[in-house]
Amino acid sequence: MKKILIMLTMLTMTMVAKAQFEAEKMYVNASLSGMSLIYNGTEEGKFDLGVMGGYFIEDCWLVDVQAGIHHPGKGGRATITAGVGGRYYVEENGIFLGVNAKLLLSKGHNDIMPGIEAGYCFFLNDKLTIEPSVFYDQSFRKHSDYSTVGLKVSLGVYF
Repeated sequence: MKKILIMLTMLTMTMVAKAQFEAEKMYVNASLSGMSLIYNGTEEGKFDLGVMGGYFIEDCWLVDVQAGIHHPGKGGRATITAGVGGRYYVEENGIFLGVNAKLLLSKGHNDIMPGIEAGYCFFLNDKLTIEPSVFYDQSFRKHSDYSTVGLKVSLGVYF
């Protein structure tokens, strides 16, 4: 009985996800990553905030625009990013693969950063999702110092 309930739940989640990844749907998302909510005499909290808006040009294919801010903590320079990207939702089950290119702007440091991302959409209802993902952003300026691997959690809305 337990196996049947799990199978029915997974089938229902897949059917809900399918309806959201159709052509001509829109998508918005806000994300948080790199979070370190600490503060002491030598360190301040550091975090990344991002927003993304997208449009499904075909079933399972999303194109998007992105913007973000990175606060590195005490002594670091805040950076602003803007970029474009795309996502493919694998077999309409919530797993997604993404590529993007961002322009990073900071005082004394500008960079172009192509990136990749993989994640999953956990549907809370038919429009709202929580989307954990892993990402990698490659720095063209100095790979060893500025390329980034990370985990982020997003809140997405499909409409």
